[in-house]
Amino acid sequence: MKTKKEADSVKDKATTELINLNKKSKLKLLGKQKMLILMSLPFVLYIILFRYVPLWGWTMAFQDYKPYKSFSQQDWVGFKWFVELFKQKEFLLSLRNTIGMSLISTALGYITAIILAVFMNEVRFIGVKRFVQTVSYLPHFLSWVIVTGLVANVLVGDKTGILNSILLGLHLIDEPIQWLAKQSYFWHIIGWTYVWKEVGWNTIVYLGAMTAIDPCLYEAAQIDGCGRLRKIWHITLPGIKATIIIMMIMSAGHILDANFEMPYLLQNGMIQDVAETIDIYVLKYGFKLSRYGLATAAGIFKNAVNILLLILANTIAKKSGEERLI
Repeated sequence: MKTKKEADSVKDKATTELINLNKKSKLKLLGKQKMLILMSLPFVLYIILFRYVPLWGWTMAFQDYKPYKSFSQQDWVGFKWFVELFKQKEFLLSLRNTIGMSLISTALGYITAIILAVFMNEVRFIGVKRFVQTVSYLPHFLSWVIVTGLVANVLVGDKTGILNSILLGLHLIDEPIQWLAKQSYFWHIIGWTYVWKEVGWNTIVYLGAMTAIDPCLYEAAQIDGCGRLRKIWHITLPGIKATIIIMMIMSAGHILDANFEMPYLLQNGMIQDVAETIDIYVLKYGFKLSRYGLATAAGIFKNAVNILLLILANTIAKKSGEERLI
């Protein structure tokens, strides 16, 4: 019989051979996929160059940064700018506006995208379905600058404005409404404009998830006497539940990424208190006022909160036994 030492030696040898075999198989697999690796290399370099290299600039948030000084000559101030951020009423106002606009846009975007996807899934006439898809997708390909210009023209506050002309013609209002001069309207304008631009594009993921639902489930429900609404409630929505949760988790990481172009281009003196977002705050303090440390601190805060919210949403989904990113 073999001694324990000999058995351990044989076991170690077998383990080493297995590791070497795994290494060889991995190298062989990499050799077979070398073209795919080469094709992905430019994208990896793009991410590194434009997403990670600029992180070096975050050091300005901990310095009393002066452009005419070299990096070694900068005065380090610790968390001074982060403390000052939360003492500023203007930053807290921009934080409130960002969260408000983002939550409205996200909520409206989710609800409308799911509803439109369900409706298109129920359409049996291919021609009608393709027409609706095309019409709803097209605004996605317009830039936000163009969309903002269209919104500004539609919401002109006199009788020449398209929306005011329609409402006056239908006798729903007695006088023109100053849409872009009332603070109570602004966030909703941003939210519904986002819906108009992105709802068609956002349905793609849900329609793709619906194609994975077994048609036999609908046939069985039909035999049991279920109508369309019951099929949607008990088959379609549960079938895309995992996709809905994944999309919600991903959106949690963008709560402080409210659209920049629309608030920036549509803001005016009468609605500035509800229009300025964190991105506009960063632009104002970084480029106009040259307070680089304060602007960088605001940017770091925004990204840190987004990452924490993403991790929190993923953890909650994991604890609840739902689908998750990680």
